[in-house]
Amino acid sequence: MSITTEKKSSIFAEYGGKATNTGSIEGQIALLTERINDISKHMQANKKDFSTQRGLMHLVGQRKRLLTYLSKHDLTGYRQLIEKLGIRK
Repeated sequence: MSITTEKKSSIFAEYGGKATNTGSIEGQIALLTERINDISKHMQANKKDFSTQRGLMHLVGQRKRLLTYLSKHDLTGYRQLIEKLGIRK
C-alpha cells in the first residue's frame, strides 16, 4: 500500500526537477495522485473500508487545494501538470 522511498524520489525527480526537491508543488501533487490511485484500487476491492475512504477524501481535498494554488500562481504549469498526470478530462 505505501509508496517506497525509491518511488518517491523518482516521482520528485520527474515532476519536481530533482529527487531532493520535495517541497515543489508539482512533486507534491504527483505524489498525492500516486497515493490516491493506490488507495482507489484498494477501495474497489474493499468497498466497506470506511476509514480508508475517509483518508482518501482527505488526500483528494489536499490535492485539490494544491492544484488551486498552482493554478493561481502558474497557470501554464498547472495545465501541463494535469495533462501529464491525466487528472482532469
